[in-house]
Amino acid sequence: MGSEQYIKIPAKLDSRVLLRAISGHFATSQSHITRYLDIMAMKSRCNEARGAAELLSRWYESTIPVDTILCMDGMEVVGTYLAEELTKVGVLSYNAHKSLYVMSPEYLPNGQIIFRDNMKMAITRKNILILMGSVTTGKTFRQVLNSVRYYEGNITGACAVFSAVEQVQDIQIHSIFQPSDVSGYESYKPEECPYCRQHVPISGIVNGFGVSALN
Repeated sequence: MGSEQYIKIPAKLDSRVLLRAISGHFATSQSHITRYLDIMAMKSRCNEARGAAELLSRWYESTIPVDTILCMDGMEVVGTYLAEELTKVGVLSYNAHKSLYVMSPEYLPNGQIIFRDNMKMAITRKNILILMGSVTTGKTFRQVLNSVRYYEGNITGACAVFSAVEQVQDIQIHSIFQPSDVSGYESYKPEECPYCRQHVPISGIVNGFGVSALN
C-alpha cells in the first residue's frame, strides 16, 4: 500500500488536519469496511496532532469538568495537545493537582480493558474525557465505557478523529470527520458484506495500530 494510493481529505476547519483514505476491502474485529482511514501521521506528527487537538477542543467549554483524558488507539500525542487546549479555555479540573491526566488503559489477552492499582487514582471518581482514533461500529467504545464505569469513573465527554456513529449508550461522540466526508465509505457486518459474497479478497486487516496488507 504505497502512499500514492491514498486520498487526502482535509478537515473543513483546518487544512493541516488530513485524513488519509484508501479504497479496498478491509476487515476490522467487528466489521468489514470499504475505506481504510490512516490517522498515523495525525497521531505522531506534532503539527497535525496539534491541529486535531484544536479542532476537538471546540466542543468542550469551561463548564464541562475534565480530570483525565483517556487515550485509545495510540492517541497520546493528540491527547497531550488536547489537554493544553482545554487548559487554555479554562476547563475545570477537580483532581488534587489541578492538572489534567493523560493516560491509556491496559488490555488483557482476552481484550478486557483494565487499570492497574497505581492508575486508578486517575479514573476512580474522576471526570473522564475519552479520546478515540476512530469508531466504526461502537463496540470497542462500549467496552471502554463499561470499563471506566466499573472503576467508578464519571464520563463527561467523548471525541474521535473519525466516527461512524454519533452516540453509544448515553454518550455523544464528537468527531472531526464523519462518513459523509469520505466518499464511498461503507461499513458492514462480516456476514452481510457484499464484497465477501462476491468473493473479493480482503485487502488488509485493520485495528487501532494500523493495517496489515494481505495482497
